[in-house]
Amino acid sequence: MRAVSVLFGLSLLAGLVSACGDDGPPSINYVVDARVITYNANTVSGNSDGALMVTGRLLPGFSLLGPQGQVVPDRDVGVVTRVPGSRLTLRYEFDPEAAFSDGVALDCDDLLLAWAAMSGRFDGFTPATTAGYRDIESVDCAAGERTATVTFKPGREYQDWAALFGAGTMMPAHVVASDAGIADIVDPIRAGNDDVIRRIAGAWNNGFPLVPGPIDAARLPASGPFRVDRYSRTDGLVLVPNEKWWGDRPKAGRIVVWGRGTDATRRLPDGRFDIADITTGMVDAEVSGSSPTNPARALAVEQLVLADRGVFADVRVRRAFASCVPRDGLARQFGAGARMWNQRILAPADNLAGQINNEFGRAYQRPDLPRARNLLEQRRQGAGAVRVRIGYLGPTARWQQMVRVIADSCARANITVEDVSTPQMGPTELGRTADALLVASGATSAAAGAADPTRDAYALRGAVTRSTCPTSVTRR
Repeated sequence: MRAVSVLFGLSLLAGLVSACGDDGPPSINYVVDARVITYNANTVSGNSDGALMVTGRLLPGFSLLGPQGQVVPDRDVGVVTRVPGSRLTLRYEFDPEAAFSDGVALDCDDLLLAWAAMSGRFDGFTPATTAGYRDIESVDCAAGERTATVTFKPGREYQDWAALFGAGTMMPAHVVASDAGIADIVDPIRAGNDDVIRRIAGAWNNGFPLVPGPIDAARLPASGPFRVDRYSRTDGLVLVPNEKWWGDRPKAGRIVVWGRGTDATRRLPDGRFDIADITTGMVDAEVSGSSPTNPARALAVEQLVLADRGVFADVRVRRAFASCVPRDGLARQFGAGARMWNQRILAPADNLAGQINNEFGRAYQRPDLPRARNLLEQRRQGAGAVRVRIGYLGPTARWQQMVRVIADSCARANITVEDVSTPQMGPTELGRTADALLVASGATSAAAGAADPTRDAYALRGAVTRSTCPTSVTRR
């Protein structure tokens, strides 16, 4: 997410520079190496793909991420005030002009829906994370109100409260209510009506597909400076200025997002883009820009995420596999001078992270094949051969080569590694068709990933029985 903010700012600059000789507002061509298949960046699928790369300025919130990953208040949407008291209490006030592109006001309903969906308190919702939202005890407001009071549970002082209800989190509650066949979402959630809440959850989970083809504007209203205009495989996802936007008018007249499944990979070698936020090796050919290139190192960490069932249900197999992965060799061969990253929480850009990085993961800095074989021999007799299926969003030449290197190393420890990448591979396949996922920053297939240490820390909750060995491969 941090890298997305940096690159999106660069894309605006690049678009202005590349189109400065044209008449009218400039157009920006933005290539991403992720799929864009949903308008909801908060679901498991949306979070792992490129939804947030697109929706940050389609569905803004009370904050956004700045160039260095810092949380920046978005006062176009409204103001958040901390209320004095013994418990963390926040007052949210929407700007009086804040509204969706269909004319419906941004209000309590949208904020309450975001909390209900990501709090983990209500059955049926499938959020990618509950970090911060699970610590909220109540959201007090009436349907349609432009203010809301958020009270946290006693003793739950969530440090990054300013990032809550940020860009991409507040989906249009009126669309969800319509899909669920109800007047508003506030009363059923307040009453704890389980049947209706499950209908609300189904609409939130599945009601915002974003696929090439005809666009139903009523289903995808925007609350930011841009809105979705059209989407096709040949013309990309086209964003145009939102006429109902109440803030400063955007400088760009059009942004075209080229994700996987569109003309993205054919545009890269020809230099038909203004900014490319991609994984090295997405295409075999050299990437060249139509204007002078200005490469920037991403803040993501490529890593292997292991399932906690199947072949990896046995902790000895997890440790054996970690012992045969040649992390040092991968860093040298694919890291372009980057270092191995051992921490689960702090990102490479954090000030103290580099100084303490080597204090973690010492047992898995380089392959230990005898240890891997001994761990496998400790299993009960007749346990059978070990086969590990590694999945990733393909085709990606770089990751294909990395899996091949891992397979060669692990074969010497009697572990067979199989490449099971597909163009549809994602987190829902972990433990089903794949035993491990090769991803960026833990949960996403997108190049920039997410560099939010608080969210990463929440990922460790309840994970004591899971793999305790570091699985990070190399910093990009």
